[in-house]
Amino acid sequence: MAKNTICLWYDKDAEAAAKFYVETFPDSAMGAVIRAPGNYPEGKQGDVLVVEFTVAGVPCVGLNGGPVFKHNEAFSFQISTEDQEETDRYWNAVVGNGGQESECGWCKDRWGVSWQITPRILMEALAIGGDEAKRAFDAMMTMKKIDVAAIEAARRG
Repeated sequence: MAKNTICLWYDKDAEAAAKFYVETFPDSAMGAVIRAPGNYPEGKQGDVLVVEFTVAGVPCVGLNGGPVFKHNEAFSFQISTEDQEETDRYWNAVVGNGGQESECGWCKDRWGVSWQITPRILMEALAIGGDEAKRAFDAMMTMKKIDVAAIEAARRG
């Protein structure tokens, strides 16, 4: 286990979520599936308690802690994409598997975890600053899934 690991709280679906992330994003892998050694408030002995996994190179732990705490947009995974095809692939996987669209490249998976599917070209435009950044930013503000061609056109003016 890595020294610093992100812990994501799930009701009872940590293993299903981890499997989805591993199937969807490169540089992802399943780790240990740890079962409860005894009964606990939200489960019983033998239930999946903790799932170790890596998603896009980031070490994570999924904890089946029950329904008390919910995910929100204060935490998100930002996935950098190279082109529209890659953007579409990740967006459609997250949204098409029971997730939901949001604004400006954000979406949520069916477990409520937020994802930013962010084309590299958008971040490059924002980093440049000035009028080019403003045009790209204004274009992004009208989108749900990022349209790479529209961002490129906005950058050019």
